[in-house]
Amino acid sequence: MTSAHAYNESARPFLTWQRIIDWAQEHYRCRTFAKDERVPARPGLLYLVQRGSVRLVGDAQVSATPQKEVSDESGLSQIVAEEAFLGFVGAGQPFEIVAQSPFTLQSFAHVDQTSVIWMYWHDLDNWPHFRREVLDAFRYQHQRKLLWLSTLGQRRTIDRLLGFLTLLIEEYGEPCDGGYCLPWTLTHAQIGSAIGSTRVTVTRLIGKLRQKGLITTYGDNLLCLPSANSEKAKE
Repeated sequence: MTSAHAYNESARPFLTWQRIIDWAQEHYRCRTFAKDERVPARPGLLYLVQRGSVRLVGDAQVSATPQKEVSDESGLSQIVAEEAFLGFVGAGQPFEIVAQSPFTLQSFAHVDQTSVIWMYWHDLDNWPHFRREVLDAFRYQHQRKLLWLSTLGQRRTIDRLLGFLTLLIEEYGEPCDGGYCLPWTLTHAQIGSAIGSTRVTVTRLIGKLRQKGLITTYGDNLLCLPSANSEKAKE
């Protein structure tokens, strides 16, 4: 199993990354966030996760549906926001915020002591080699998103769930007893928002996947792929 973290660490010379960290500190371009604290990112800038993990969330402003109708006192339908978990950005990885009405993208520190560096794109001219690495990393992320979209196209919810968890653990998983484990917790509500389902359904289907031995939990309810399934994911 090859993770994006390993991909970046193997490609990046340590001295270059250390120079960027030093530059960010000297220019006050680095900040550390507590768990679930919003990272105030804005379009047009480049962000690098130095330590920890960032959670990307999308909000779509839509008219209230009959199932989620929200009306004011006059009985008129209001506009409500539907939030969806869009993925992680791990240590050593870049991200940017894209604004496209009616969608907004937000970023949050997923774990405590998450450090984020920000810069303008032209700042990368100081490190041409690193600039190429950043562009390669964005291309890699784009390829992973295509796989994600393919997974979300599955008709059965349980197939979308297993495919989603497999992609996440394949990308960010760390070795654990008997397989690979997602290093951060993810709520069933967040998983449901990612695959177009509900928290209750996700809880029920995760129970089914555990009964079949397709996924397990480790430590503090961390989601894991057993070794046999991890080998299949690599293929």
